[in-house]
Amino acid sequence: MIWMLLACAPDPCEGDSANLTCSVATQSVDYYAELSSRYFDTMDSRVDLEEEMPYSEQVVRWEWGPWLKLTAFGRDDMIAVDAALVLYPSIVDERDCRGFDVQPFGRCTVTFYYDAHDGKPCPIYEEFVFNDAGEITWVEAWSYLPGYLPMEGTDPWADGVDHGRLSARIPGLGTPTGAIDLESQAMADAAAADADVADFAARADDWQAAWLDEVANNDQDAMWAEGCGW
Repeated sequence: MIWMLLACAPDPCEGDSANLTCSVATQSVDYYAELSSRYFDTMDSRVDLEEEMPYSEQVVRWEWGPWLKLTAFGRDDMIAVDAALVLYPSIVDERDCRGFDVQPFGRCTVTFYYDAHDGKPCPIYEEFVFNDAGEITWVEAWSYLPGYLPMEGTDPWADGVDHGRLSARIPGLGTPTGAIDLESQAMADAAAADADVADFAARADDWQAAWLDEVANNDQDAMWAEGCGW
């Protein structure tokens, strides 16, 4: 009887609600590492990009506190925000970007040096989710400081099963396209069960307004000092 019930159970990787565990690498680990590193060229004042990043149509950038959470949603907006960063010049050094054969396929530790902050170092850890076409669908960032990271010291690349990354909890990111449907029942169910998913879904409904609200309601000097460990 049990095997009959298991045989009738729906495949969680079928349909538009598949999560990251359903993804299979379609590119080499070198591809994922190179694209993850190139992402930081969009923020490095020394680099003149010759081509746009391969973002998916619904690419997301999520930056955990003390940063501003959802800071881009959608390819056009992501590119526009990248372009606007020339007004906030920085260099991005000490990059260690690696490719993995399980999602997130790209993971990096980097250090930002911002002109506006007297060139003081700001260490960051970021992860990159890719779809079957090799497009970046999700970027997730943490301060690379104790107490902020999603992993323990014995697991420097967050290779363990559950590190609390939001990408693993978003339905749709494990589909071939990595598309996210904010109106789907799967998203509603995930949001009802997970406060972080609910927070993302609420912000994604009007990400620009949510971002501006975060900017207006955060002490920017304190945010930078805390997030960079100054």
